Amino acid sequence: MSAAEATAGTGTATGAPATSGATAGPAPAPADQHVLVTGASGLLGSSVARRLVEAGHPVTTLQRRASGVAGARDVQGSVTDEATVREALTAPAGLPPVTAVIHVAAKVSMAGDPADFDRINIEGTRTLLAAARSAGVTRWVQISSPSVAHAGASLMGDGASPASPELARGDYARTKAASELLALAADADDFRVLALRPHIIWGPGDTQLTERIIDRTPAGRMPILGDGAALVDMLYIDNAVDAILAALPALEHTHGEALVVTNGQPRMIGEMISRFALAGGADLPALRVPSGVGLAAGSAAEAVWDRLPQSVKDKGDGEPPLTRFLAEQMSTAHWFDQRRTHAVLQWTPAVSMEEGLARVARHYGGTTR
Repeated sequence: MSAAEATAGTGTATGAPATSGATAGPAPAPADQHVLVTGASGLLGSSVARRLVEAGHPVTTLQRRASGVAGARDVQGSVTDEATVREALTAPAGLPPVTAVIHVAAKVSMAGDPADFDRINIEGTRTLLAAARSAGVTRWVQISSPSVAHAGASLMGDGASPASPELARGDYARTKAASELLALAADADDFRVLALRPHIIWGPGDTQLTERIIDRTPAGRMPILGDGAALVDMLYIDNAVDAILAALPALEHTHGEALVVTNGQPRMIGEMISRFALAGGADLPALRVPSGVGLAAGSAAEAVWDRLPQSVKDKGDGEPPLTRFLAEQMSTAHWFDQRRTHAVLQWTPAVSMEEGLARVARHYGGTTR
Protein backbone atom coordinates (compact mmCIF):
# COMPACT_ATOMS: atom_id res chain seq x y z
CA MET A 1 0.00 0.00 0.00
CA SER A 2 1.15 3.55 -0.51
CA ALA A 3 0.27 7.27 -0.50
CA ALA A 4 1.72 10.82 -1.64
CA GLU A 5 3.01 13.59 -4.14
CA ALA A 6 5.50 16.39 -5.22
CA THR A 7 6.44 20.00 -6.24
CA ALA A 8 5.20 23.09 -8.07
CA GLY A 9 1.52 23.42 -8.87
CA THR A 10 -0.33 21.48 -6.17
CA GLY A 11 -3.84 21.89 -7.52
CA THR A 12 -6.73 24.20 -6.67
CA ALA A 13 -10.19 23.86 -5.18
CA THR A 14 -11.79 24.74 -8.50
CA GLY A 15 -9.57 22.43 -10.53
CA ALA A 16 -8.94 25.14 -13.15
CA PRO A 17 -5.74 24.47 -15.08
CA ALA A 18 -3.23 27.13 -14.05
CA THR A 19 0.07 26.19 -15.65
CA SER A 20 2.05 27.21 -18.68
CA GLY A 21 0.58 27.00 -22.17
CA ALA A 22 -3.04 26.30 -21.20
CA THR A 23 -5.41 25.33 -24.01
CA ALA A 24 -9.12 24.52 -24.19
CA GLY A 25 -8.45 20.84 -23.55
CA PRO A 26 -5.98 18.03 -24.18
CA ALA A 27 -5.25 17.25 -27.80
CA PRO A 28 -5.01 13.54 -28.54
CA ALA A 29 -1.49 12.15 -28.34
CA PRO A 30 -0.05 11.63 -31.85
CA ALA A 31 -0.58 8.02 -32.90
CA ASP A 32 3.03 7.76 -34.07
CA GLN A 33 4.48 9.04 -30.77
CA HIS A 34 7.09 6.46 -29.78
CA VAL A 35 6.76 5.81 -26.04
CA LEU A 36 9.26 4.10 -23.74
CA VAL A 37 7.57 2.36 -20.79
CA THR A 38 9.82 1.23 -17.96
CA GLY A 39 8.85 -1.51 -15.54
CA ALA A 40 6.63 -3.28 -18.06
CA SER A 41 7.00 -6.72 -16.50
CA GLY A 42 4.68 -5.63 -13.67
CA LEU A 43 0.91 -5.34 -13.87
CA LEU A 44 0.75 -1.55 -14.25
CA GLY A 45 3.63 -1.12 -16.68
CA SER A 46 2.59 -4.03 -18.91
CA SER A 47 -1.03 -2.84 -18.94
CA VAL A 48 0.05 0.67 -19.96
CA ALA A 49 2.35 -0.66 -22.70
CA ARG A 50 -0.34 -2.99 -24.02
CA ARG A 51 -2.89 -0.19 -24.24
CA LEU A 52 -0.41 2.06 -26.06
CA VAL A 53 0.24 -0.69 -28.62
CA GLU A 54 -3.50 -1.15 -29.08
CA ALA A 55 -3.84 2.61 -29.68
CA GLY A 56 -1.28 2.41 -32.50
CA HIS A 57 1.79 3.83 -30.74
CA PRO A 58 5.27 2.45 -31.35
CA VAL A 59 6.25 1.18 -27.88
CA THR A 60 9.56 0.15 -26.34
CA THR A 61 9.60 -1.50 -22.91
CA LEU A 62 12.52 -1.62 -20.48
CA GLN A 63 12.54 -4.02 -17.54
CA ARG A 64 14.57 -6.85 -16.02
CA ARG A 65 12.60 -9.70 -17.60
CA ALA A 66 10.44 -10.09 -20.70
CA SER A 67 7.37 -7.86 -20.64
CA GLY A 68 5.14 -10.23 -22.58
CA VAL A 69 3.54 -7.26 -24.37
CA ALA A 70 2.84 -8.33 -27.95
CA GLY A 71 3.78 -5.67 -30.48
CA ALA A 72 6.23 -3.85 -28.21
CA ARG A 73 9.98 -3.72 -28.71
CA ASP A 74 11.36 -5.39 -25.59
CA VAL A 75 14.66 -4.29 -24.00
CA GLN A 76 15.68 -6.27 -20.93
CA GLY A 77 17.89 -4.76 -18.26
CA SER A 78 17.99 -2.22 -15.46
CA VAL A 79 17.29 1.50 -15.45
CA THR A 80 20.55 1.79 -13.51
CA ASP A 81 22.62 0.57 -16.48
CA GLU A 82 23.53 3.45 -18.80
CA ALA A 83 24.19 1.28 -21.84
CA THR A 84 20.84 -0.51 -21.52
CA VAL A 85 19.01 2.78 -21.03
CA ARG A 86 20.65 4.25 -24.15
CA GLU A 87 19.67 1.13 -26.12
CA ALA A 88 16.04 1.49 -25.02
CA LEU A 89 15.99 5.16 -26.02
CA THR A 90 17.57 4.55 -29.45
CA ALA A 91 14.92 3.61 -31.97
CA PRO A 92 15.94 1.00 -34.56
CA ALA A 93 15.48 1.58 -38.27
CA GLY A 94 11.82 1.73 -39.23
CA LEU A 95 10.64 3.27 -35.95
CA PRO A 96 10.34 6.99 -35.15
CA PRO A 97 12.54 8.40 -32.35
CA VAL A 98 11.43 7.89 -28.77
CA THR A 99 9.84 11.18 -27.71
CA ALA A 100 7.94 10.19 -24.54
CA VAL A 101 8.79 8.20 -21.42
CA ILE A 102 6.38 6.69 -18.90
CA HIS A 103 8.59 5.80 -15.95
CA VAL A 104 6.95 3.03 -13.90
CA ALA A 105 10.00 0.99 -12.85
CA ALA A 106 10.85 1.05 -9.14
CA LYS A 107 11.86 -1.14 -6.26
CA VAL A 108 8.56 -1.73 -4.46
CA SER A 109 8.85 -3.52 -1.15
CA MET A 110 8.07 -3.10 2.53
CA ALA A 111 11.63 -4.11 3.49
CA GLY A 112 15.11 -4.48 2.05
CA ASP A 113 18.54 -2.89 1.86
CA PRO A 114 18.19 0.94 1.77
CA ALA A 115 21.04 1.04 -0.78
CA ASP A 116 18.95 -0.98 -3.23
CA PHE A 117 16.08 1.52 -2.98
CA ASP A 118 18.55 4.38 -3.50
CA ARG A 119 20.19 2.72 -6.49
CA ILE A 120 17.01 1.80 -8.36
CA ASN A 121 14.51 4.49 -7.41
CA ILE A 122 16.82 7.51 -7.21
CA GLU A 123 19.91 6.78 -9.29
CA GLY A 124 17.91 4.82 -11.87
CA THR A 125 15.62 7.82 -12.36
CA ARG A 126 18.62 10.15 -12.57
CA THR A 127 20.27 7.93 -15.22
CA LEU A 128 17.08 7.65 -17.25
CA LEU A 129 16.39 11.39 -17.11
CA ALA A 130 19.86 12.31 -18.34
CA ALA A 131 19.72 9.79 -21.18
CA ALA A 132 16.21 10.84 -22.17
CA ARG A 133 17.21 14.51 -22.43
CA SER A 134 20.22 13.56 -24.56
CA ALA A 135 18.07 11.37 -26.80
CA GLY A 136 15.63 14.18 -27.60
CA VAL A 137 12.70 13.02 -25.44
CA THR A 138 10.26 15.89 -24.83
CA ARG A 139 7.51 14.30 -22.69
CA TRP A 140 7.89 12.47 -19.36
CA VAL A 141 5.22 10.89 -17.12
CA GLN A 142 6.61 10.02 -13.69
CA ILE A 143 4.70 7.31 -11.82
CA SER A 144 5.01 8.26 -8.20
CA SER A 145 3.01 7.51 -5.04
CA PRO A 146 0.94 9.48 -2.50
CA SER A 147 3.30 8.02 0.12
CA VAL A 148 5.90 10.63 -0.90
CA ALA A 149 3.89 13.22 1.05
CA HIS A 150 2.62 11.00 3.87
CA ALA A 151 4.23 11.67 7.25
CA GLY A 152 2.09 9.30 9.31
CA ALA A 153 -1.01 11.43 9.96
CA SER A 154 -4.39 11.15 8.23
CA LEU A 155 -4.81 12.77 4.81
CA MET A 156 -8.43 13.80 4.27
CA GLY A 157 -9.44 15.63 1.11
CA ASP A 158 -5.88 16.78 0.43
CA GLY A 159 -4.49 17.56 -3.00
CA ALA A 160 -0.95 16.75 -4.03
CA SER A 161 1.18 18.06 -1.18
CA PRO A 162 4.91 18.53 -1.81
CA ALA A 163 7.01 15.38 -1.82
CA SER A 164 9.28 15.14 1.22
CA PRO A 165 12.07 12.54 1.37
CA GLU A 166 12.86 13.78 4.87
CA LEU A 167 9.37 13.11 6.28
CA ALA A 168 8.41 10.09 4.16
CA ARG A 169 7.91 6.80 6.01
CA GLY A 170 10.21 3.99 4.97
CA ASP A 171 12.78 3.57 2.22
CA TYR A 172 10.25 3.03 -0.57
CA ALA A 173 8.41 6.30 0.12
CA ARG A 174 11.66 8.17 0.81
CA THR A 175 13.27 7.19 -2.48
CA LYS A 176 10.07 7.61 -4.50
CA ALA A 177 9.84 11.15 -3.11
CA ALA A 178 13.42 11.87 -4.18
CA SER A 179 12.73 10.32 -7.60
CA GLU A 180 9.67 12.51 -8.12
CA LEU A 181 11.56 15.63 -7.14
CA LEU A 182 14.31 14.77 -9.65
CA ALA A 183 11.76 14.39 -12.44
CA LEU A 184 9.91 17.60 -11.63
CA ALA A 185 13.18 19.52 -11.33
CA ALA A 186 13.88 18.54 -14.95
CA ASP A 187 10.62 20.04 -16.20
CA ALA A 188 11.00 22.61 -18.97
CA ASP A 189 9.06 23.80 -22.00
CA ASP A 190 11.04 21.36 -24.18
CA PHE A 191 10.95 18.53 -21.58
CA ARG A 192 7.50 18.48 -20.06
CA VAL A 193 6.96 16.45 -16.90
CA LEU A 194 3.83 15.33 -15.06
CA ALA A 195 4.06 13.21 -11.92
CA LEU A 196 1.08 10.95 -11.27
CA ARG A 197 0.55 9.44 -7.83
CA PRO A 198 -1.83 6.50 -8.25
CA HIS A 199 -3.13 5.48 -4.84
CA ILE A 200 -3.37 1.78 -3.90
CA ILE A 201 -3.82 0.12 -7.29
CA TRP A 202 -5.84 -3.11 -7.18
CA GLY A 203 -7.61 -5.56 -9.45
CA PRO A 204 -7.21 -9.00 -11.05
CA GLY A 205 -3.56 -10.00 -11.31
CA ASP A 206 -2.35 -7.45 -8.75
CA THR A 207 0.19 -9.13 -6.48
CA GLN A 208 1.00 -6.12 -4.29
CA LEU A 209 -2.39 -5.76 -2.59
CA THR A 210 -5.22 -7.86 -4.01
CA GLU A 211 -3.51 -11.25 -4.06
CA ARG A 212 -1.58 -10.51 -0.88
CA ILE A 213 -4.86 -10.03 1.01
CA ILE A 214 -6.35 -13.14 -0.62
CA ASP A 215 -3.30 -15.25 0.26
CA ARG A 216 -2.64 -13.89 3.73
CA THR A 217 -6.19 -14.03 5.07
CA PRO A 218 -6.54 -17.86 5.27
CA ALA A 219 -3.11 -18.02 6.92
CA GLY A 220 -4.20 -15.58 9.64
CA ARG A 221 -1.64 -13.00 8.44
CA MET A 222 -4.06 -10.25 7.32
CA PRO A 223 -5.07 -8.20 10.37
CA ILE A 224 -7.63 -5.44 10.56
CA LEU A 225 -6.19 -2.74 12.77
CA GLY A 226 -8.41 -1.01 15.32
CA ASP A 227 -12.02 -0.71 14.20
CA GLY A 228 -11.07 -0.67 10.51
CA ALA A 229 -13.10 2.50 10.03
CA ALA A 230 -10.40 4.76 8.54
CA LEU A 231 -11.51 6.00 5.11
CA VAL A 232 -9.15 5.10 2.29
CA ASP A 233 -9.43 5.81 -1.43
CA MET A 234 -8.04 3.31 -3.93
CA LEU A 235 -7.62 3.01 -7.71
CA TYR A 236 -8.79 0.17 -9.92
CA ILE A 237 -6.12 -0.97 -12.38
CA ASP A 238 -8.03 -0.05 -15.56
CA ASN A 239 -8.65 3.45 -14.22
CA ALA A 240 -4.94 3.80 -13.42
CA VAL A 241 -4.04 2.91 -17.02
CA ASP A 242 -6.62 5.35 -18.42
CA ALA A 243 -5.26 8.18 -16.27
CA ILE A 244 -1.66 7.51 -17.30
CA LEU A 245 -2.57 7.48 -20.98
CA ALA A 246 -4.49 10.74 -20.48
CA ALA A 247 -1.31 12.33 -19.11
CA LEU A 248 0.41 12.24 -22.52
CA PRO A 249 -1.97 14.69 -24.24
CA ALA A 250 -2.35 16.65 -20.98
CA LEU A 251 1.35 17.52 -21.19
CA GLU A 252 0.53 19.73 -24.15
CA HIS A 253 -1.13 22.23 -21.81
CA THR A 254 -0.02 21.40 -18.24
CA HIS A 255 3.33 20.32 -16.86
CA GLY A 256 5.61 20.69 -13.87
CA GLU A 257 3.25 19.40 -11.20
CA ALA A 258 2.09 16.27 -9.40
CA LEU A 259 -1.41 14.82 -9.32
CA VAL A 260 -2.87 12.20 -6.99
CA VAL A 261 -5.03 9.71 -8.89
CA THR A 262 -7.79 7.69 -7.17
CA ASN A 263 -11.23 6.25 -7.83
CA GLY A 264 -12.70 9.11 -5.78
CA GLN A 265 -14.77 6.65 -3.72
CA PRO A 266 -13.38 6.43 -0.17
CA ARG A 267 -14.27 3.26 1.74
CA MET A 268 -13.49 1.99 5.23
CA ILE A 269 -10.22 0.06 5.13
CA GLY A 270 -11.64 -2.85 7.14
CA GLU A 271 -14.54 -3.17 4.69
CA MET A 272 -12.24 -3.24 1.68
CA ILE A 273 -9.87 -5.82 3.18
CA SER A 274 -12.88 -8.03 3.92
CA ARG A 275 -14.37 -7.58 0.46
CA PHE A 276 -11.06 -8.29 -1.27
CA ALA A 277 -10.76 -11.50 0.75
CA LEU A 278 -14.29 -12.61 -0.15
CA ALA A 279 -13.83 -11.69 -3.83
CA GLY A 280 -10.73 -13.87 -3.83
CA GLY A 281 -12.56 -16.86 -2.41
CA ALA A 282 -11.20 -16.52 1.13
CA ASP A 283 -13.14 -16.21 4.38
CA LEU A 284 -13.54 -12.94 6.23
CA PRO A 285 -10.39 -11.86 8.09
CA ALA A 286 -10.57 -13.09 11.67
CA LEU A 287 -7.49 -11.32 13.03
CA ARG A 288 -8.15 -7.95 14.68
CA VAL A 289 -5.37 -6.02 16.35
CA PRO A 290 -5.50 -2.72 18.29
CA SER A 291 -3.87 0.05 16.27
CA GLY A 292 -1.20 0.73 18.91
CA VAL A 293 -0.26 -2.92 19.05
CA GLY A 294 -0.07 -3.01 15.26
CA LEU A 295 2.25 -0.01 15.15
CA ALA A 296 4.52 -1.55 17.77
CA ALA A 297 4.49 -4.93 16.02
CA GLY A 298 5.28 -3.27 12.69
CA SER A 299 8.26 -1.46 14.18
CA ALA A 300 9.51 -4.69 15.76
CA ALA A 301 9.11 -6.63 12.50
CA GLU A 302 11.09 -4.00 10.60
CA ALA A 303 13.90 -4.14 13.15
CA VAL A 304 14.47 -7.90 12.81
CA TRP A 305 13.30 -8.73 9.29
CA ASP A 306 16.55 -8.19 7.39
CA ARG A 307 18.41 -10.33 9.94
CA LEU A 308 16.14 -13.34 9.57
CA PRO A 309 17.31 -16.39 7.56
CA GLN A 310 16.00 -16.43 3.99
CA SER A 311 14.26 -19.75 4.71
CA VAL A 312 12.09 -17.99 7.31
CA LYS A 313 11.25 -15.14 4.93
CA ASP A 314 10.32 -17.56 2.16
CA LYS A 315 7.67 -19.24 4.32
CA GLY A 316 5.37 -16.31 3.60
CA ASP A 317 5.39 -14.07 0.53
CA GLY A 318 8.88 -12.68 1.02
CA GLU A 319 7.60 -9.59 2.81
CA PRO A 320 7.34 -8.91 6.56
CA PRO A 321 3.87 -9.60 8.00
CA LEU A 322 3.63 -5.96 9.07
CA THR A 323 5.74 -2.80 9.06
CA ARG A 324 5.18 0.50 10.83
CA PHE A 325 4.44 2.15 7.47
CA LEU A 326 1.86 -0.49 6.62
CA ALA A 327 0.31 -0.25 10.09
CA GLU A 328 0.00 3.53 9.66
CA GLN A 329 -1.59 3.07 6.24
CA MET A 330 -4.12 0.62 7.67
CA SER A 331 -5.09 2.76 10.67
CA THR A 332 -5.18 6.32 9.26
CA ALA A 333 -7.45 7.94 6.68
CA HIS A 334 -6.01 8.80 3.28
CA TRP A 335 -8.34 10.07 0.61
CA PHE A 336 -7.81 12.94 -1.80
CA ASP A 337 -9.49 15.81 -3.63
CA GLN A 338 -9.64 14.75 -7.30
CA ARG A 339 -10.87 17.96 -8.91
CA ARG A 340 -7.45 19.13 -10.07
CA THR A 341 -6.60 15.67 -11.41
CA HIS A 342 -9.83 15.46 -13.41
CA ALA A 343 -9.37 18.98 -14.80
CA VAL A 344 -5.78 18.48 -15.94
CA LEU A 345 -6.17 14.98 -17.35
CA GLN A 346 -9.69 15.51 -18.73
CA TRP A 347 -10.37 12.08 -17.24
CA THR A 348 -12.74 10.47 -14.75
CA PRO A 349 -12.70 6.82 -13.56
CA ALA A 350 -14.70 4.48 -15.79
CA VAL A 351 -14.76 1.48 -13.41
CA SER A 352 -16.49 1.92 -10.05
CA MET A 353 -15.38 0.16 -6.87
CA GLU A 354 -18.40 -2.16 -7.09
CA GLU A 355 -17.71 -3.11 -10.70
CA GLY A 356 -14.04 -3.64 -9.87
CA LEU A 357 -14.93 -5.97 -7.01
CA ALA A 358 -17.25 -7.90 -9.32
CA ARG A 359 -14.38 -8.33 -11.79
CA VAL A 360 -12.06 -9.54 -9.02
CA ALA A 361 -14.69 -12.04 -7.89
CA ARG A 362 -15.14 -13.36 -11.42
CA HIS A 363 -11.37 -13.68 -11.84
CA TYR A 364 -10.70 -15.54 -8.59
CA GLY A 365 -14.02 -17.34 -8.17
CA GLY A 366 -15.10 -15.49 -5.05
CA THR A 367 -18.14 -13.49 -4.07
CA THR A 368 -19.11 -9.83 -3.70
CA ARG A 369 -21.58 -10.40 -0.84
